[in-house]
Amino acid sequence: MLLQILNIVGIAVFAASGALVGIRKDFDIWGIATVAVLTGVGGGILRDLLLGITPPASLENWVPVTTALIAALVTVIFHPSFALLRRTIVVLDAIGMGLFAATGASIAIDHHAHAFAATLIGMLAAIGGGVLRDVLANEIPLLLQPADLYAVPALVASAVVAVGRTYSELPSQVWVIAGLIVGALFRVVAFFLGWRLPMAPRGLGIRHTRTTPLDNDPERDEPA
Repeated sequence: MLLQILNIVGIAVFAASGALVGIRKDFDIWGIATVAVLTGVGGGILRDLLLGITPPASLENWVPVTTALIAALVTVIFHPSFALLRRTIVVLDAIGMGLFAATGASIAIDHHAHAFAATLIGMLAAIGGGVLRDVLANEIPLLLQPADLYAVPALVASAVVAVGRTYSELPSQVWVIAGLIVGALFRVVAFFLGWRLPMAPRGLGIRHTRTTPLDNDPERDEPA
C-alpha cells in the first residue's frame, strides 16, 4: 500500500515540475498538460517495461494520468505564488526523483531482480520523466548538464533500497523511505552547494573537434 501511495505522490510531484517548465516556456494549456503527464508517468512506464510489466501500471487505470492532470491544473492556478520557478522545479524534481528511485528499486526487488539490476532500474525510473520533460521543453536534460548532479543522487537512492532490501531483514517500507530521503536531500544539497562531477581535462587534442566533412561543408559560415 505504501508503494502505491508513494508512486502516486511521485507522479504528482513530477507532473508539477513538468507543468512549471511548460509555464516557464510559455506553453499553452495543452502543451503544459502534455509535458506534465509525460513527466509524471514516463519514469514509471520505463520501469515497468524493463521489468516486463505490460501494460505498464500507469496506463492500466485512470488514476496515474488523472493525478498528473490534477497536479498540472493546481500548478497552473497557483504558480504565481511560487517564488523563483527554477528553484521550485529543482526541489519538486528532487522529491519526485527520490520517490521514483526508491519505489522503482523496491518494485524491481519484488519482481525478483538482483540488487544490481534493481539499482539500475530504480535510477532509470527516477530520471526517465525528467529527461522527457527537458527534451519536450527543448532543453539539455538535467542528466547531462555539468552543473547539476542528477543521476548520481538517483543511483544512490535506488542503491540504498536495493541493497537494504536484499541484505537486511528490516521492513521494505523502512528502506523505501530511507532511499527517498537520501536521494532527495542529496539532489537538493548538491544543487544549492554547486556540487558537480569532475570534467575531462581539455588537452590540445580537444581544441579541434570538427571532423573533416564538417570542415569542408560549403554552407558553414567562414570567419570574417
